[in-house]
Amino acid sequence: MPTERTRGAARGKRHERIRLHLAGTRARPRLAIFRSARHIYAQIIDDAAGRTLAAASSVEKELSAAEPQTKTQRAGAVGGLVGRRAREAGVRQVVFDRAGYRYHGRVKSLAEAARETGLEF
Repeated sequence: MPTERTRGAARGKRHERIRLHLAGTRARPRLAIFRSARHIYAQIIDDAAGRTLAAASSVEKELSAAEPQTKTQRAGAVGGLVGRRAREAGVRQVVFDRAGYRYHGRVKSLAEAARETGLEF
């Protein structure tokens, strides 16, 4: 089977490689992100139990009803929201799963906003 040489396929391979070393536990769940062309999504996942403890995305009415922002600013708002929801769920420490994306731009903005709410990576 020939391997595809696309950005999506390359990111998928990086994500699989990263996930070999990352796993979320009850004490330290995984902060997983997904970034599409328009939106960004974040979840706090306990892989041992197979449960999502908290989630936030830029498509939620709470964030999309706000004044027009850049995608990077919306990513920061999502990071702050998922951080607050994680704190409400009793989560203080997480393992950051960047899903094969570079730690730059929207991914960095989300991570920094989540740290500002008190999450420790």
